[in-house]
Amino acid sequence: MGNRLQVLMVTSEWPDPAHPNWVPFLVEQVTSLKNAGVDVRVFSFRGAKNPWNYMKAWLGLRELIKTGQYDLIHAQYGQSGLIALPRRLPLVVTFHGSDLMGDIDHRGRYTLPGRILVVLSKLVSRYADSIIVAANHLGQKLPGGTKYHIIPSGLDLERFRPINMNEAREELNLPKNKKIILFGGRPEMSVKRYFLARKTISLLQQDQVELLTVSNAPHEQMPLYLNAADVLLLTSRHEGSPTIIKEALACNLPIVSTDVGDVRERIGSIAGCMVCDDDRPETIAASLRTILARDQPINGRTTVEDFDEKRLAQQVISVYQHALVRT
Repeated sequence: MGNRLQVLMVTSEWPDPAHPNWVPFLVEQVTSLKNAGVDVRVFSFRGAKNPWNYMKAWLGLRELIKTGQYDLIHAQYGQSGLIALPRRLPLVVTFHGSDLMGDIDHRGRYTLPGRILVVLSKLVSRYADSIIVAANHLGQKLPGGTKYHIIPSGLDLERFRPINMNEAREELNLPKNKKIILFGGRPEMSVKRYFLARKTISLLQQDQVELLTVSNAPHEQMPLYLNAADVLLLTSRHEGSPTIIKEALACNLPIVSTDVGDVRERIGSIAGCMVCDDDRPETIAASLRTILARDQPINGRTTVEDFDEKRLAQQVISVYQHALVRT
């Protein structure tokens, strides 16, 4: 092993020309690792629940390993770890959420492919030299006795910061006479339950509110949307450690969320944020009314200072070193 750590990052989720703004948290992690002195090569593929795609990726990864001198493989998501087996290099796997919790369909029901993914992810975990989970509740879903490191996705605190609401709305051409509720996720992702957000908003129409969805905007614009909104709404069925929550906190944006992932841990004690007791639209609407009536920013930024991507990159590097020692 040379002076610079050589890491082969494997992921089935990575931006492409059709989806240039996907998984910004992974892109930022790779950037931060490189800035910290790690040489990272990204091997991306699209599994699309097709075994043939995984076979092609499995063969491609082995060819790439032959042509380079890598110290270890870092698989992002359990399904990416599949193509690293059997191991030819030390293996680090990061589990983010659905890989250990399953996928849901448009009706909010867990799918058979999602259940298979969970089984395969747990299998992968048995062969990993080190495991990272985005939140502790994910680690608890691993096979009994599995050791893991908790490293949530980080954020750029220089980019995500409070700015003037009116200035943000002007730049985005958003109305200034309405309460804007920002939907926390891509509407096309079933797990985010956009239908539940729309049902909730239908109960608030008399309150002059607007539900704002952001699907394919450049990540650089997200601070503008977060500062232009009055409240962030997260209606997910499940989550790992949602980055959008931490980004909203960094911008001092109030939050209303279903009780998923580590959201209660993040916002449960912050005045101006609410975790709903149940998933009924009426409950969520009542929480939104309470927060909108409050009509002031929260004091959330100080609670996310430890999630600076630069700090978390050093934690990931420590996990790499742990994996290398084990082998």
